[in-house]
Amino acid sequence: MIKKIFLFLLITTLISCGSSKSTIQTTKKPVGWKYSKPIQNGGSGKTKSTTEIVNGYIAQYNGVAMSNMKTYGIPASIILAQGILESGAGQSDLATNANNHFGIKCHNDWTGNKVYKDDDSANECFRKYNQASESYKDHAMVLTGKTRYASLFKLPKGDYKAWAKGLREAGYATDPKYPEKLIGYIELYNLHEYDSKVLGKEYKKEDIKKEESKVVAQNDFGTNSTNSYEIQKGDTFYSVSKKFNLSIEELKQKNNLTENTLSIGQKLIVK
Repeated sequence: MIKKIFLFLLITTLISCGSSKSTIQTTKKPVGWKYSKPIQNGGSGKTKSTTEIVNGYIAQYNGVAMSNMKTYGIPASIILAQGILESGAGQSDLATNANNHFGIKCHNDWTGNKVYKDDDSANECFRKYNQASESYKDHAMVLTGKTRYASLFKLPKGDYKAWAKGLREAGYATDPKYPEKLIGYIELYNLHEYDSKVLGKEYKKEDIKKEESKVVAQNDFGTNSTNSYEIQKGDTFYSVSKKFNLSIEELKQKNNLTENTLSIGQKLIVK
């Protein structure tokens, strides 16, 4: 009997010790991560493919990208491609929690809000913005304000390949394939169309592989002209939603939008 009691106590002690140990696992999602499976669209229960997510991102931010090209001289195609790559088309933790779409770190001159995240080193400081448009403006300020990027602005504004390579050479990213990735996004989603619009040049689609043709064959990046609407002066979420018999929430969900601001020239998916 004593042996049985002793054995019972021993087993109980071992189980208790084993359950008290905890394992902490950290997963680092690198800037510019690519999707390997459909992503849940918030709490709606719907899933979206990578193409749909990227198309939604392009539709949301092409207006601000073209505006920044006009103001600061940075190709809209490069701005959009960097946004897609650096923020996972707006789905990365840094983009959703800090509105930081370009992976810009604090550096010594930053006096705004901050967040900390593991990147090249543990617990690195990244800039936090109130809204994504501030991130886009700050991206332009970084490129135009730092001397190491001065050589970029001597390049033709329509030469996205030279700009992609120039960013890597100037030290924007350490990934040796960074130019290749930017160029890949630009050509896959025809982002250089926006450069042509700003420069007033005729846009010509380049030859593409058959397997890519389904992605770019339709107008407006996966939606035909009847499925999209270009924001005009005076438009609001309310007026657009009423025009297409949608609720404001439905309109935001279709376009992966969380903010309440719209830009003239911005394209929204409405069907």
